[in-house]
Amino acid sequence: MSDAILVKVRKLLTKAEDPACTPAEAEAFTAKATELIAKYGVDRALLAAQDPSTDRVGDRVIDVEPPYALDKAGLLASVAAALRCGSVRRRERNGLAVHLFGFSSDLERVELLFTSLLVQAAHGLAATPVPAWEHAAAFRRSWLAGFAGAIARRLREAEAAAAATPTTSGPSVALVLADRTSDVSRRMSEAYPNARTASRRRLAGTGMRQGYAAGTAATLTDSRAVGHT
Repeated sequence: MSDAILVKVRKLLTKAEDPACTPAEAEAFTAKATELIAKYGVDRALLAAQDPSTDRVGDRVIDVEPPYALDKAGLLASVAAALRCGSVRRRERNGLAVHLFGFSSDLERVELLFTSLLVQAAHGLAATPVPAWEHAAAFRRSWLAGFAGAIARRLREAEAAAAATPTTSGPSVALVLADRTSDVSRRMSEAYPNARTASRRRLAGTGMRQGYAAGTAATLTDSRAVGHT
């Protein structure tokens, strides 16, 4: 990300993560950070439309560790899809891995966000009591599903808003993004010609509502990437 955006996001994160910040203030700071990240994605896409060498289609594999590896992989897939990347989940000897496909700038955004969201989800789960009658693992899986759903919604909304910005010259944003999506799909199909869409999971836990609420309040950027320790 550009230095200018890094500076802005760093300031917003600092404010949003301040314990003295009210929920309403934190939500406002987070919304602005999300807006900046989405704008960055569109800016890079438009730049690459003029000079393809600045942003090429690529791939990377991210290992997903237990506990709840399948649920974490679901969160990663949700973030990837919202940011115009494809994903294929693979079984590995030591657990799960997700093979991501996308343009370099989008892959960067996905990995940064996922790293941050894993930490935020862990904190949210630790702060959410499991009902006495509920199986802990089932509750936490449903919580994570709700969290991922909220994150995906927020990212899609931010991306749609950024894409609606009119351009003064060259192809429209919608056309540029559609072409990029086609390029990503083609690259993924070449690597996995027989990949199948995973069936929808059935979760028995009752934590989805709490997880969705936590995902609605989560900060959509990575503290590591903006100089936090």
